[in-house]
Amino acid sequence: MAGVNRTAYRTCPLCEAACGLELTVADDVVTGVRGDRDHVFSHGFLCPKGATFGRLSDDPDRLRRPMIRRGGRHEEVSWPEAFAAVEAGLRPIIEGYGQQAVAAYLGNPNVHTMAGGLYVTPLLKALGTRNIFSASTVDQMPKHVSCGYLYGNPLAIPVPDLDRTDYLLMLGANPWESNGSLATAADFPGRLRAIQARGGRFVVVDPRRTRTAEHADEHLFIRPGTDAYLLFGIVHTLFAEELIDLGRLTPYINGVEELRGLAAAFGPERVTAVCDVPADRIRGLARELAAAPTAAVYGRIGTCTVEFGTLTSWLVDVVNVLTGNLDRPGGVMFPLAAHLRPNAQPGGRGFTTGRWHSRVRGLPEVKGELPVATLADEIETPGEGQVRAFLTVAGNPVLSTPNSDRLARALDGLDFMVSVDPYLNETTRHADVILPPLDALRKGHYDFSFLALAVRNFAAYSPPVLPPGPDGMDECDILARLILIISGQGAEADPALVHERLLEQALSRAGAAGLRDTVSGDGPAERLLDVALRTGAYGDRFGAVPDGLSLDRLLAAPHGIDLGPLQSRIPEVLRTPSGLVELAAPPLIAEVTRLRDALDRPRPGLVLIGRRHLRSNNSWMHNVPALVKGRDRCTLQIHPADAAGLALTDGAPAAVTSRAGSLSATVEVTDRVMPGVVSLPHGWGHDLPGVRLSVAAAHPGVNSNVLTDELVIDPLSGNAVLNGIPVEIKPA
Repeated sequence: MAGVNRTAYRTCPLCEAACGLELTVADDVVTGVRGDRDHVFSHGFLCPKGATFGRLSDDPDRLRRPMIRRGGRHEEVSWPEAFAAVEAGLRPIIEGYGQQAVAAYLGNPNVHTMAGGLYVTPLLKALGTRNIFSASTVDQMPKHVSCGYLYGNPLAIPVPDLDRTDYLLMLGANPWESNGSLATAADFPGRLRAIQARGGRFVVVDPRRTRTAEHADEHLFIRPGTDAYLLFGIVHTLFAEELIDLGRLTPYINGVEELRGLAAAFGPERVTAVCDVPADRIRGLARELAAAPTAAVYGRIGTCTVEFGTLTSWLVDVVNVLTGNLDRPGGVMFPLAAHLRPNAQPGGRGFTTGRWHSRVRGLPEVKGELPVATLADEIETPGEGQVRAFLTVAGNPVLSTPNSDRLARALDGLDFMVSVDPYLNETTRHADVILPPLDALRKGHYDFSFLALAVRNFAAYSPPVLPPGPDGMDECDILARLILIISGQGAEADPALVHERLLEQALSRAGAAGLRDTVSGDGPAERLLDVALRTGAYGDRFGAVPDGLSLDRLLAAPHGIDLGPLQSRIPEVLRTPSGLVELAAPPLIAEVTRLRDALDRPRPGLVLIGRRHLRSNNSWMHNVPALVKGRDRCTLQIHPADAAGLALTDGAPAAVTSRAGSLSATVEVTDRVMPGVVSLPHGWGHDLPGVRLSVAAAHPGVNSNVLTDELVIDPLSGNAVLNGIPVEIKPA
């Protein structure tokens, strides 16, 4: 009956927290959103982004039909015409110049969709190119690399056991506004308050007094990019004061003595001049971590997007190891998601990088991809292997990658570009074809990435809330059709060919090749999920375990299924050749020499850092009116002492210049940043021609990545350096 309300439950896909939502729906329109109070993980928590969930679906700027660029303008076309244009654009380049002439970029939203978790890898395999780039080398690759060397698996990332810890040290993390990252924790602020309520403490180390820092028991300012020195000072103290206690992991740890020798050069008095944290306080942190009944060190984007990002990420876990807090309740632990299977035994091939290198700058491959900081090089530089065609899936690198003005110019020189994206944004305006997937309300949802990082094991699946609509196409079908076109089977080939092949492969890998008829699921992603759940850590093994998980069981549990607190997983989780935690991998040891040599490096004057806001998630939340209302958030924060010295006044424009570029930003004088540091948020700059984002265009802000330098990266991971950028500032 028209106008009758109904209730639907689903997981919010707008950040990493994986909160449950309760939606009120009438006439295929979401009329109300609140937190799902019965959700097993989020218990009713809701942030401002989740509250506007329905507005992303009915955004009038959202693309609902494909677009082709003709005469410098984009116009709507039919799906057959769009795929025919993709075939006509891509196939001649592949046939004439080879697979390396095509590059692909994957944006963060891929990890928020089932298609991204299931179909992107087959798409990249079909492309066969080594020119694969992603947002991972913008914000998190150092953590993957450090975990790869430590545990043999770059996806084995321990998370803080927030619900049981007594002491939490956070570096470069602001979960009060980010909702957490590489640690899935619905109501992260509430979990931090709970630490304090049970008599524990949490300490924040950050160049800004963030909202998280305001609620902490203690906030320590630190010079941007120097967290590795602080952590090494802690490690030095642990050895010097004989505070090392490996606990039950003693038989599984290798490299402690090598680490002792490395730490000798980083005493608290030596590093304090670099990081600006007092030597006595460095010692105090070491003693507190060692003395706490349980403790966890957690570092996030501020520790990854710096010159020594991989060393910093490594040292975070080194401190957890040396204080006996790795893989124990209340420390940092390894989640086990329902769609994954534990290893049969410890040990494996381990982790390596550099299986191939980029053509122009010779940068090593990491985790199957190249640093996005060299993408423009590969497009601009002539010669064999030059990138001539470009595929983006749910990414906006023109706003999110270093020296983005240069990348924008490079995209104009491509022979062909295709984007899978729901918006005509700063990047897709360069595309010859745009293929928009269904919005989140019209497709099922399961968090393949974030459930593997959850601070408590649980599982939840959300079926589609609304029908697909007459012009919509599911993202799995879009990516399957691209696979068929790339592999030469044509634009008119049936995507079911890909769906069935992937399902057969999944069943074969699971040892269930003859059980196709028993698989549940209305769509291709759901059928693949059912296989993963039934053969995963808690699965029903296709009926062999009566109480085990399956898609049908998740469908019957709209609020999710609690799988219990995190459990110890060492040695099973280890995939190093030795079957041990390797504290002293040779690439890390070599990088310590560079860190030691930089101790006496002259310090720049002013350096730039980024910042987050609760109403934003990178560049994709600025077209929702409720999330951009209020005062201007895209300001240049500067300490009063620095502002006075530069004759800058609050609310006036300032010219900011780096090696890569320059911009003008509105000054915000505040003591929230430490002296010598200025801050701009990322993800803004919505004033470019050809963009169809009407709300964002009315609140454009400035693109901070005009200032970031594509020539400066963390060498071990290839990650862009987005924090600690030397800048010059003067009144505009």
